[in-house]
Amino acid sequence: MPDRPLLLGAHCIDTGGIPMAARRAGRGGMQALQIFSAIPKFYNDKVSVKPDRIARFREALAEAGIDAAHVIVHAGYVLNCATPDAEKWERAAAALAKELERSTALGVGGVCFHPGAATDKDRDSAIARVGEAMRRALLAVPEGPTRLLIENTAGAGTTVGRTPDEVGAMLDALPAELRARAGYGLDTCHLYASGYDLTASRDNVTVVLDAFERAAGASPSFLHLNDSEGALGSNKDRHARIGRGAIGAEAFGWLLQDPRARGIPCLLETPQAVPEVAETDDTPDAWDVEDIALLRGLAEVRAA
Repeated sequence: MPDRPLLLGAHCIDTGGIPMAARRAGRGGMQALQIFSAIPKFYNDKVSVKPDRIARFREALAEAGIDAAHVIVHAGYVLNCATPDAEKWERAAAALAKELERSTALGVGGVCFHPGAATDKDRDSAIARVGEAMRRALLAVPEGPTRLLIENTAGAGTTVGRTPDEVGAMLDALPAELRARAGYGLDTCHLYASGYDLTASRDNVTVVLDAFERAAGASPSFLHLNDSEGALGSNKDRHARIGRGAIGAEAFGWLLQDPRARGIPCLLETPQAVPEVAETDDTPDAWDVEDIALLRGLAEVRAA
């Protein structure tokens, strides 16, 4: 059986709309893409995606040569599906369901979200609330290609989803018939900020992946490839370019050489060389192109 391909990409700027994000990714030689389906600073619990936008996005993906299954939508940052506040939880749960609805209409492979924070410090109840929000979203959107994916957190404050056991418990809260439509992904900056030392050795990277796979019952469905401005265990979610932070380049090679990194979107969420572009400019970001080339080289370097 042939090896699964390495699918490198980035969260591309969507100035001019998400079709332009796809075109920038295509021009950058990417095989995967991450986007927002709506403005991430709002709940967007009543925002739908228009048919003409769907058609233009799919056309742009086809032109870029990117399979929609290799596209991840990142949910809004304001969602807190772990909150004990009933009103805020209801709105966050509704927003998560709407995010899944929009992403399913776009036909993408997954929508990832940050679980949120247990502001009352009751982590077990918070994890149960995240599981319930996921259950509601999956029932509200009963079919389609898009899976609902938990993203591990950097562990700041009372946020949940830092450990393998917490991620696994959220997934275990789902009924068996919905479980195949959910999963998780790993952010390297979040792992490092949470105290998982990816720099220690190749074996240590394997141990981390093994722990999440064992707890969640599956390997990750995406990777966010971000170096870290913060130190090990700092709980700071501050992304840096590959090899320009505390993690360093070598650990990314160890990660990408693991078979579990193949066949899933491996995405940069790192600083942009040109953060503001014209709506009609489909030029890929120079730093994204440079860092993807670096990652590709690191993935090809095998242990002696």
